[in-house]
Amino acid sequence: MLQRMQSVWLLFAAICAFFTIRLSFYSGNLAVPGQPISYQYLNAAFNIWILAITIGLICASVIDIFLYKNRKIQMRIVVVSLLFSLFNIFLYYKQTLKFTNGNYALTAVLSFLIPVFLFLAARGISKDQKLVKSLNRLR
Repeated sequence: MLQRMQSVWLLFAAICAFFTIRLSFYSGNLAVPGQPISYQYLNAAFNIWILAITIGLICASVIDIFLYKNRKIQMRIVVVSLLFSLFNIFLYYKQTLKFTNGNYALTAVLSFLIPVFLFLAARGISKDQKLVKSLNRLR
């Protein structure tokens, strides 16, 4: 299970998604009508939709590690997770527009690493699928 490279990529994606819950993506001054301007940190816990997608990415990546015997379902889950991770980055970007001024944190890289790790996992799953098909031809 963990000797397969895609399991390692999925584990890295789950770890990065876990750290984005607390680590900052963006920080700056947030102007809320009726309240004074305050300095805020944007992380996954800042918005309920970003938090829900992030928790879903964590769960999907961890569950996907244990689906190593069924590569077809594993590949579908990875592709859906990849799309959701890209949507999650879009939601982060939309939230940064609410800030009057600020800058991206260094830990924002974690959010961009999640789709990279999921892509690498999908590539590993497809290589496994091709290997199994070629071995079946030899029999």
